[in-house]
Amino acid sequence: MIKHQAALLFCCSVCLTGSALADPAQNRTLITSDKTEITLRVYPATGKQLFIWQPSEHGTQSIDQRLAQQLAEQGIESWVIDLAESYFLPTIESSMDSIPASAYASLLTDAAKSGKEIIVGVSGRAVIPVLRGARQWQLAQPRSRALRGVIMLSPNVFTRTPDPGEAAEIMPIAEASNVSLVILQPDKSPWYWKLEQTVTALRHGGSSVAIWRLADLRDRFYFRPDATEQERQAGEQLALKLYQAITLLGPRVARLAPTLKSDAPTRTAKQDRVLTAYRGNPIPAELKLPTLDHKIMDLQSLHGKVVLVNFWASWCPPCVFEMPSMQRLQDHFGPGSFVILGVNMAEQESIINDFVHHQVKINFPILLDQDGTALQRWQVFAFPTSYVVDKKGKIRYALFGGLEWDTPDIQQKIAALIQE
Repeated sequence: MIKHQAALLFCCSVCLTGSALADPAQNRTLITSDKTEITLRVYPATGKQLFIWQPSEHGTQSIDQRLAQQLAEQGIESWVIDLAESYFLPTIESSMDSIPASAYASLLTDAAKSGKEIIVGVSGRAVIPVLRGARQWQLAQPRSRALRGVIMLSPNVFTRTPDPGEAAEIMPIAEASNVSLVILQPDKSPWYWKLEQTVTALRHGGSSVAIWRLADLRDRFYFRPDATEQERQAGEQLALKLYQAITLLGPRVARLAPTLKSDAPTRTAKQDRVLTAYRGNPIPAELKLPTLDHKIMDLQSLHGKVVLVNFWASWCPPCVFEMPSMQRLQDHFGPGSFVILGVNMAEQESIINDFVHHQVKINFPILLDQDGTALQRWQVFAFPTSYVVDKKGKIRYALFGGLEWDTPDIQQKIAALIQE
């Protein structure tokens, strides 16, 4: 795993935790090079920096406007722009792939007229149109030093979530970008475990990348309806983190756009979650881990039984959703011929114990993957991810995402494996 760089600016005297002032924003209209009319929410300031905030694929949230206002109060002019809305696209991940590069390039061209240094902030899947637009702008302005860099909050640069056994594919624009980047990455996120692949791709085209790990936070922590108290407080401090992250971008320099060999592929539509035949290497990776009761559990010792291996975390809502049905599936078959192994992702034992004994009440073994070694060996990309291993020790079925495990269809598939 990549070594993480920590920001050393917590002694900053600036306070960005809130404001009682009225919203000072002004609406501004910009016509892009493809003649699309987009609306900017502009928070003026007299400083020499201009911060452009592009919300995630979940659309503009009230906190997006608050972040911009808080930065403006510290002298950083701030713009909020929702390009998906401007192009009448739905608030889903795939919409980010449909935004043309010319849209963000036009925005950067307009921002550069201010004479201020430009910093872009972006969250989630929205990094794709930002990187595309930055590259197109660099091609048109090869000597410009106006763009200082991009601050990326939990970026997603993969074409899609691969099915278990498939290789994860990086969007081509990630490897054809040359920008100064800072990644703010919550560690309770599937993307945290993909940082090495993400950063390697981003550095391919010349981008410099600094990483700031956000401990004990989930994706979308700053606007989640189910946010914990810690996440709520972190959301209130997000403007301060963005302010501090600017210094990690380094000085402004002119950056040349690298070659883009092909256009980025589009995402496939989401499909219903069903337990499907496994298409990868059927020989599972090693799985030998301590359990909650401090014993060592080895998958190889379970030959002769059908085993459901489930990678999960208590902070993952789909994991929580499917746990009770997994217990019902275990109860249906009993432990003699069918075993469930729940592999937890690096949580504290006290949290896991409380979860399995009081919140969902399950009794199948929980394995502790404290450093993510098993997750990486099994190439887990999303939480939850599950594998069904037959009596000969070969993976027969797999899927990612939450599922009702005690349906007749799944019971029949498990029963057929038991009878082989």
